[in-house]
Amino acid sequence: MGTHRTLAKSAACIGLLACMATAHAQDASGNTAQADSRTVLWRSDNTTVNWHAEGGLNLVAEYNLFWDLSRVYDPQANFGPDTHWLEGYFKPGLSFVHESGNLDVYGMASVVGSFTRGTDAFDATNKGATTIESGYIGLRTQGADPTWDVSVGPRELVLGDGMLIATGGESGFERGALKFGPRKAWRHAAIARFKAGPGHLTAFRIAPNELKSNDGHNRLAGLDWRWDGKPGNFAGASYIHVLKSTSPYIQAAPEGIGPSTIIPGGRHGTKAINLYFQLTPTTGHLRNWLLSADLAVERNHRIDLRAWGGRVRVGYTFHDVQWTPSLTWTYQTFSGDNPNTRALERFDPLYYEGSPGNWASGSKSSMVFINTNVRSNELALAVNPTQRDSLTMRLARLDANQLNSPLQFGQATRLELLGSRLAVVNGVPYTHLSDDLLLEYVRIINPHVFLTVGASVSRPGKGVRALSQGQKTPDWHDAFVTLFFTY
Repeated sequence: MGTHRTLAKSAACIGLLACMATAHAQDASGNTAQADSRTVLWRSDNTTVNWHAEGGLNLVAEYNLFWDLSRVYDPQANFGPDTHWLEGYFKPGLSFVHESGNLDVYGMASVVGSFTRGTDAFDATNKGATTIESGYIGLRTQGADPTWDVSVGPRELVLGDGMLIATGGESGFERGALKFGPRKAWRHAAIARFKAGPGHLTAFRIAPNELKSNDGHNRLAGLDWRWDGKPGNFAGASYIHVLKSTSPYIQAAPEGIGPSTIIPGGRHGTKAINLYFQLTPTTGHLRNWLLSADLAVERNHRIDLRAWGGRVRVGYTFHDVQWTPSLTWTYQTFSGDNPNTRALERFDPLYYEGSPGNWASGSKSSMVFINTNVRSNELALAVNPTQRDSLTMRLARLDANQLNSPLQFGQATRLELLGSRLAVVNGVPYTHLSDDLLLEYVRIINPHVFLTVGASVSRPGKGVRALSQGQKTPDWHDAFVTLFFTY
């Protein structure tokens, strides 16, 4: 769908939104974020209606996509390793809250119109779609503890800091806007929250907003308990149960020799526990430090799944130094399937927040290596020359946890000479996958408009170079310019 047609469909939906139940936006903890007074559309003694708008344009250029391995494995496909495209999206919405004593009725409705002009990194050309983003209604109490909040309908939900449950909607491919990924809300969501003092208990049942071309019919439910201290300090635990799914799992061949096994509906019945905490002291010897950690274990007795993943992050901000530099080290690791066991150890990252600075493993490489059978060491340096300008450099090294085992969904399956015979193998024969460097500049034009300019490069490691069958494996580059606004 063309650019103008997609945005026109988005604008046409605004009239429908005025007839739907709507509400204030909420943060990851479920707290209501107050809208800008300039967005008030209508107000009475007890009821307020606000409009919301978000969108952006992103110009991207890619060179030697995926280290140009397509010419080795599928030269007849004529996949272009160099490309550039323009993508964008527009997300309008309306919200309302009606106050009645200490009880509020609230809701929100929004749509997303997204597009890509040109051919993106996954060979999708001139795609776009308009879909419902939010459409929920809720009831909550206000005032003295304890308080409760229940809602039903499409909306966002993030657990912890987004290791497993964060992004409820898929973009890219037939929907366009691959890099932006503007869809965050779950297609179906029933959420109940109970708050007493610093403690929050959340119960949920959700279904992701999946692509029609890759719909796994996933349904999940669970609980999350979270303790919030001073800003930036929290701890909690999540329990997640995949009630229904047709999404497959992949398992390494015995001893890594032979084609991998596809387990249809492997995700169905998977259970996960995620423990997390973050500490940002403002006084004492640890002042200016950031300490955080996550640990997740996954089990599925039906298929003998035994997987794990985790992260440690340590950072320090030099508040007394010009430009306020901050240095952060992040180590994250996710189990891969051991080809020498009968169990399946491949970690399922579910619906993680995969942008740089969150749960991406590397920058460019995160488009290839999802958070399974991979570990990364990242060092990030950020400076703020002014209150409106920031510069960030991220340097990451990626390695495989298991050799000759699937890294993503079975890519790099190939024939190799083992002794005197040819055999099918999968994964990589060496642990080092890649080294990524990302440079990013952000300018706050005003409180609602942001400009980002960046460039990145990924240098293939010995493991990736081994896949090229003796051919040259070039560095993978990109550059981008993004303009984003939100009200």
